[in-house]
Amino acid sequence: MSLPQEKTYTIDDIYGLPDGQRAELIDGRMYMMSPPSPYHQEIVMELSATIRQFIKSNKGNCKVYPAPLAVRLHADDKTWVEPDVSVVCDKKKITSDACVGAPDWIIEVTSPGTQSRDYLKKLWLYQNSGVHEYWIVNPIMKNVQVYFFDGEEKSNQYSFDDEIPCHVFGGLAIKINDLLD
Repeated sequence: MSLPQEKTYTIDDIYGLPDGQRAELIDGRMYMMSPPSPYHQEIVMELSATIRQFIKSNKGNCKVYPAPLAVRLHADDKTWVEPDVSVVCDKKKITSDACVGAPDWIIEVTSPGTQSRDYLKKLWLYQNSGVHEYWIVNPIMKNVQVYFFDGEEKSNQYSFDDEIPCHVFGGLAIKINDLLD
């Protein structure tokens, strides 16, 4: 749900929200965030744990951050997103309160209220800010749209029953249904 566009919002407006209220900011427009469902959180947790385990077992240096992690993609105060899962390989991007710059891999678990943002606004935003890979996990449709942005954009759609290859980490493939009870 977006607020009436009477003004351009900034990160200061995010910090001014009441305790417990979360929002994202895209190009100065604020989008309030509802609490996620338990199923949504299960998907986020299992994906985060699977990716983290793969990185650790391969002695990688990347870090996995489940939401809420503030991601400031640009050096401005008008964009602040909280992807469901962010994988960051450049430790210099992590500050005391945010990831400043593009994570290498972002996963969004979409819901009916966030679909247009996830499939349109964030797709464009992530593609144009240096994210290498973007997954949109749709629990209702039980599919995953995978975008890989190195060079030209490549996109594939997978079901929860498919082995979904990760482009950022060769050798990692995730079958969503294997992660869920």
